[in-house]
Order: sequence, then C-alpha cells, then structure tokens
Amino acid sequence: MSEAEHVLDWLQGWYAAQCDEDWEHEWGVMIETLDNPGWSVRIDLEGTDLDGQEYPRQDRKRSEHDWVTVWTSDKTFHAACGPGNLTEALTLFRSWAADNS
Repeated sequence: MSEAEHVLDWLQGWYAAQCDEDWEHEWGVMIETLDNPGWSVRIDLEGTDLDGQEYPRQDRKRSEHDWVTVWTSDKTFHAACGPGNLTEALTLFRSWAADNS
C-alpha cells in the first residue's frame, strides 16, 4: 500500500471516529483544488480531541509547484499545497493529530 493510500485510510478512520450523529452535520473535512495550481485542505477541529490545539504556521517551499503550508486558526486545521503535495499535507495533519490527541 502506498503512503497516499495509508494516509487516506487513516483520514477516513479519523473522520468516521468524529461522526457522532451531530459533528458531521456541522463540521467536516474539505479538500478542494486551487487555481495556482494546488490543493486546499480544511479540517474542522471543533468537538474533536484536537479542539483548542495549535499548529503554528509552517511553510515548506521547495519550488513553484512543490510546496506545503499548514496552520490552525479558528478551530480549523488548514493546509495549502502544490499539485503533487496533497499526501504530504495530509501526512502532516496525521502526525500532528497523533501527537496532540
């Protein structure tokens, strides 16, 4: 199994663990494309074990299309990244979540 499959399996499990017949109606996980090009990830932390935890802004810029920025604000984990960096961004969330849950 590739790293991408591992992190997606983990994210699916994390999401399912949050679903309590209330959380999923108000909050969730959003993955969208950016027009520069790249990805945007927003993961709501309200009502989870990560509620109130901070992830200081971290920027990793290696080239025009190889970059990742992650941070938390307003009880949300945010990631923006290049077109080939979605797995890296989700892996950063997984590592941070494991360290803070």
